[in-house]
Amino acid sequence: MKSITTVELQEKIINGEKVNIIDVREDAEVAEGKIPGAKHIPLGVVPNSLEKLYKNEHYYMVCRSGGRSTAACEFLINQGYDVTNMTGGMLAWKGEKE
Repeated sequence: MKSITTVELQEKIINGEKVNIIDVREDAEVAEGKIPGAKHIPLGVVPNSLEKLYKNEHYYMVCRSGGRSTAACEFLINQGYDVTNMTGGMLAWKGEKE
């Protein structure tokens, strides 16, 4: 499984690269702030939300600490998606939040 640090992902955002971020935390967690532009799809809903994702796109998966995003990555990889896990999750995120 591919992984990226919070610093590396933040650099991509700052450099204006197109990044598709999926935040798999629960509603209450996301209400406390998420990475700007991230799409919120709670982990439990991911299997029923595949129509919102495209296999020709790359996605960065994010959660609180990295566990749920790892599970989401494993599931999506098995479904044929191109995904990268953000290690450390939002606990390690030092960038802007919306």
